[in-house]
Amino acid sequence: MYREDSTRYKKFSRRAMFLAGGQLAFFGLLAGRMYQLQVLESNRYKTLAEENRINIRLLSPQRGRILDRFGIPLVLNRENYRVLLIAEQTRDVKKTLKTLGKLISLSENENWRILREIKQRRSFVPVTVQENLDWQKVSQIEVNAPDLPGVTIDVGDRREYPLGSESAHLLGYVASASAKDIAGNRLGDPLLEIPNFRVGKSGIEKEQDLRLRGKAGNSQLEVNAVGRVIRELSRREGQPGDDIVLTVDFGIQKLTTEKLRDKKSAAAVVMDVNTGSIIALASVPGYDPDSFDSGLTSQQWKEISSDPLAPLTNKAISGLYAPGSTFKMIVALAALERGVVTPDQNIFCRGHVEIGNARFHCWKKHGHGLVDLNTALQQSCDSYFYKIAQRVGIDRIAEMARRFGLGDLTGIDLPNERGGLIPTTSWKKDKLGAPWQMGETLNAGIGQGFILTTPLQLAVMTSRLASGKAVKPRLFHGIFAGGVRKNFEIPPPKDIKISADLRRLVIKGMDAVSNTPRGTGYRARIKTPGFELAGKTGTAQVKRISMLERDTRVLKNKERPWKDRDHALFVAFAPVRNPRYAISVVVEHGGRGSAVAAPIARDILHETLKRDPSRYSERDREKGGNKKNRKS
Repeated sequence: MYREDSTRYKKFSRRAMFLAGGQLAFFGLLAGRMYQLQVLESNRYKTLAEENRINIRLLSPQRGRILDRFGIPLVLNRENYRVLLIAEQTRDVKKTLKTLGKLISLSENENWRILREIKQRRSFVPVTVQENLDWQKVSQIEVNAPDLPGVTIDVGDRREYPLGSESAHLLGYVASASAKDIAGNRLGDPLLEIPNFRVGKSGIEKEQDLRLRGKAGNSQLEVNAVGRVIRELSRREGQPGDDIVLTVDFGIQKLTTEKLRDKKSAAAVVMDVNTGSIIALASVPGYDPDSFDSGLTSQQWKEISSDPLAPLTNKAISGLYAPGSTFKMIVALAALERGVVTPDQNIFCRGHVEIGNARFHCWKKHGHGLVDLNTALQQSCDSYFYKIAQRVGIDRIAEMARRFGLGDLTGIDLPNERGGLIPTTSWKKDKLGAPWQMGETLNAGIGQGFILTTPLQLAVMTSRLASGKAVKPRLFHGIFAGGVRKNFEIPPPKDIKISADLRRLVIKGMDAVSNTPRGTGYRARIKTPGFELAGKTGTAQVKRISMLERDTRVLKNKERPWKDRDHALFVAFAPVRNPRYAISVVVEHGGRGSAVAAPIARDILHETLKRDPSRYSERDREKGGNKKNRKS
């Protein structure tokens, strides 16, 4: 018995020892792990705990403004009052929305969208009900706050375009960053991760988007275990974007669009002939850029995108048109440079030119008789240019056209520019697989056929003709940051490499167009001494005129369907003696350039010269520094 008890005791003691040892090892491991966590790695876990407790949110910076060359805002920021709804703070969301709907208009689609977002988010996360509220609606909501539990007013920023549709194609618009914008975020800009962050979508807003955005700020928020905000611990506001300074003149931009407003579809460009600075760039019809910031409905987008007049297209840089008679200066320069015609050489115009069985008509049915270069430009004689184009050939005409900026991108700092087309014999062979025909050269001689240009290119052509320099168009003038304006200098333009004597001969003809009684643009001349312009009218056919229409004159231009009417064009520069500004105007299906486009160009050029900063500087010096006139 004693022996059995002794054996049991020994077994119990061994088991107790093993158990105690196991417990000791376990508590030793536990103590070691606690030491590791609380002592050795305390800083790491303290940081992780802080990150769970503190939520860092990015803050959108204020977008930079866009200013004209005098510092007048073309785009600025306004307070955006938004009404938000926090679901957990209201007992009945639908009832609250119904009450709110009596104060602000809420459509069925908006109600559906709000209820959907509330279901998708946590109950304490605010949902945007409506943006861009005016002060009256904000006041009504605040007064009725006791009856609107969970409804709050928030203040943000929105873009405002003082010129509205008059500058839409130039300035563009902003909208929420799309999935494509975020996917293409190569620079890793955290701003694109902010919900509803606005980015530039077209125009200057897109071209200078990175400068305008600024840098994000941040807010440190204390949150609980489920993510509800307890309080704000710290806040660092974002760095505003740079203010962009353009070469544009607010007043001339407004005037240009007003002059085009009653036309269905038109474009105009005003340019400094010596620097390439764009003073105005307009395209009609336009669109309301504010509507894109606030958000278009699907119906609104459908209407604007399917409009046959293409209001979303910037016709000044993307519209392609046959230049018509405005191209005749290029043909004249090519012929003069190659010596196939002299300035005083007379060519007889009998109203048409025959090539084989084909007859090419002059706009004047019975012809102009004997004409030299000056008279041919003055009266825009088609027969003269048919014949000199035939002599010089299409390839030499094309080479001259490219020197003057036609047939290629100008490089203006705007997106979606198109390069136009200046055909050659090799181009037709490569693209169409057919040889060039002599009749096509004659058509090119009067700016018709395959030739396509943009209004911007025509302005560049005219500027280079006036200055003799290979100026390039530019809109970006400088930035305004930290209260300091910094203008960006551009290298002086290179010489266009054409004889000044030849240019003077062509300019003399353009002067005769506008300032002699027989000139096609005489009625649209500038009468103010020292402001006289030199121009060239153009009328480009969009439909071939049949012999019946030509001989019997059954249908005049204004009697045809609008889409079959001729385009009206006019290019000019002023003053004649000391060229300062150039302009091109294209009115789609407008008829005769002399009657429609030329008066528009005259009024715009005249006002541009009146507002010329160099002219005001001289006047200020004469009047002892009086600044009143400049402000007016």
